[in-house]
Amino acid sequence: MRALALGLIFSAVALPCLAVPCLARTVLKSEPLILAPYEIAYVHAASCPAGKVLKVTGAIRGLHRRRACVSLPSEQASLVAATP
Repeated sequence: MRALALGLIFSAVALPCLAVPCLARTVLKSEPLILAPYEIAYVHAASCPAGKVLKVTGAIRGLHRRRACVSLPSEQASLVAATP
């Protein structure tokens, strides 16, 4: 019983986005150079209309990244600088 309780607590701490919906999304100022396959990054881009951000999805070797303009509620997004 104790192991089950510890396992549940550990999984809730280790995977907070799976236990509860992730409300905060970080919006980067520039697109990251390295992006793991299927990893998603949100970028503030001038190519997208007002109120939308660029959603960049990483791809496996030999394929191009997917880019699409999506809308995010303003209270969910926070603007930070991308670090290499």
